This record gives sequence, C-alpha cells and structure tokens, in this order.
Amino acid sequence: MSKVLFHHIYKRYAGEKRAAVNDFHLEVEDGEFLVLVGPSGCGKSTLLRMLAGLEDITEGNIYIGDRIVNYISSKDRNIAMVFQNYALYPHMTVYENIAFGLRLRKLPKAEIHERVSRAAKILEIESQLPKLPKQMSGGQRQRVALGRAIVREPEVFLMDEPLSNLDAKLRVQMREEIGKLYRRLRTTTVYVTHDQVEALTMGTRIVVMKDGIIQQVAKPEEIYKRPANLFVAGFIGSPPMNFVEGKLRLREGQCLFETRKHTLLIPEEKSTILRDNGCIGKTVILGIRAENLLYRDEDLARPELLPNQFEAVVEIKELLGSDTYLYTNNKEQRIVVRVDPHTAFEEGQSIRVAIDMQRAHFFDKVSEVLLC
Repeated sequence: MSKVLFHHIYKRYAGEKRAAVNDFHLEVEDGEFLVLVGPSGCGKSTLLRMLAGLEDITEGNIYIGDRIVNYISSKDRNIAMVFQNYALYPHMTVYENIAFGLRLRKLPKAEIHERVSRAAKILEIESQLPKLPKQMSGGQRQRVALGRAIVREPEVFLMDEPLSNLDAKLRVQMREEIGKLYRRLRTTTVYVTHDQVEALTMGTRIVVMKDGIIQQVAKPEEIYKRPANLFVAGFIGSPPMNFVEGKLRLREGQCLFETRKHTLLIPEEKSTILRDNGCIGKTVILGIRAENLLYRDEDLARPELLPNQFEAVVEIKELLGSDTYLYTNNKEQRIVVRVDPHTAFEEGQSIRVAIDMQRAHFFDKVSEVLLC
C-alpha cells in the first residue's frame, strides 16, 4: 500500500481555453478510499487516467509512494484499474482473464494459481472460473474485473465508474461488495463516480469537483451537513437542497431573512456570524434540506418554529418506499419536503411547513461560499 500525491496538477488539451484539470493538489493517505465525484466533464476521470499513466500531465507531479510517476509507463506503476465496461477478453475463461496480467509478468504457474484461487474465493466466484464472460451476469463480470485487479496485489486500486453499467439492484449489491473488499484488503483506492449516493456510502473521504477545480474535500458526513458552497450543496444529496434568495435585515436587535412574501427569524448563533461577516442588508441564499422542513403538529407547535412557518400547496407527490417527497409551491418557488410515507398528503392539498433554522445554511450570493 502507498499514499498518492497529486502535486499541483494541470491538464490542458490543445485548442481548449479552459484547463480540464486546474491546480489539483491533494494527498491520498495510505489505505484511504478516496472518491472523486462531480458532473460529467469536471475532470475526475482525466485525473484518474493521469494517475494510471493513460494521459500525459501538462504540469505538476504525481507521486505513488515516494517516487514521481509522470514518465513511468502504466504497467510499471504497480496500480490496478477497474473500468466501467469490465474490459474482459471474451474468448478467455474467467480463470484466464484473472490470470492474464500475471502471465504477462511471467510469474510461476503455482503462484498464479494460488493468487487466482484466493481472489476467486474472496469474491465468491470460484464456481465461475471455467466459464466465458458471455455466460455470466453483469455483476459477475464486474467481480471478475475486480479479481483481475486483486491478483496484481497493487499499491493502489483505481476504479473508473465501475458500477455505472449495472442495474439499480446490482449497483447496491456491488457497492457492498467493493466496500467489503476494501475493508478486507485496506489497499489505497481512488474511485471515480458521478453518483453522489456511491460517493456518500463508499468513500472515507470525498473530493467534489467542478470544471477541473476542487470544490470541497471532506468526510462524507461533513460534505452533506456542511457543504462548502452552493455547488456542493446542490450536487450532494437527493433531492438537492432547497435554495431561497432573500435579504438580511436587523430589526429590534433580531436578524431576519426577508423574501418577497416571507420573513423568517434567524437564531442567535447564526445571526452573530452573519453580523460579524457584514452581511446585514445584503442578499444571501438560504439553503435547507428536505428532511429539515417540519410538518407534524407537534413540531409546528414548538415556540422556536412559530416565526418560521409558511403555507404551501402540494404539486407533486413522489413515493420512494421508505420516504415520500412533496414538491410544494409556497407562492414564491418550489420547495421539496420529505414526509413519512404513511402521512396522508395529496396533490393539490395545502400544508403548513416550518423551517428548522438551526439546520439551515446561508451562502453568499456573489461568491457562493458558505457563510454559516
């Protein structure tokens, strides 16, 4: 196992004005499971390919352990990569696919057999070894691809959206499998995905990217509960965070958030931060997640929530099994509220909702950074 260091990495393609990767500087700890997440075109796969030696680096250095690998060929970097399309040889059996890389390295037959057998046991595909890839399901093929990576006993695993070709049920299953594999092997892993659910459930640390630039690096819980800016807040979480634009006012010593139709009272702790940052009189963005909008009678009766309530009409009701989301309109904009699936709300119904302001976020409208 080894740490990985991206030392001020740039990637520019000929004819492109904007860098695909812009001053990416990050250390991946030894034994860490780091997830790179972001929308298509944000530079995450380009970074992985530069680490793998499949793309040239325009500027900066990549270290695996203590050595710079910029000009070391992919096969000599002691990494193993798992792709989204499995990349299996269709004419070879599962055993031959897993053993292929070891045979190229001219390892002894006995060692090859021992490594393949051990990987197959870990992944529970021992009975599949004589089969061809076409005789297997998508999940089994992805296990074979993982097996081919495991037998190399690399310093670093690289995974480029390995679950994107699987159906929803298999994706959940393979997330668990990869998680168990990581906990067993503890090999440094860099995992690329555009799926924020994968990022939150799998990573020990997450890097959120946009336009080739790091937006935030943090543990999953912090990314979700304290997003660094509007982009992260809107990208991480399903459904996305609700955003409301309004002005901050000071009235009789109390800090208020005013929209065209509503006035909300901001708790003292957040008020102090906003005042100290010179935000009074400025337009800011309030962010609140669907689960932090309260609707039960016992919540609406809480004294601290009385000033921060509004009426909204249910436009769409979306049942997702364990949760139900109400897409409501409060005469200003659409607000998504998470409710208990057993609650009898229907489309067209008017409901009363309170904002839990202790869990609200405020973002600067111009810089889009988190204020509090």
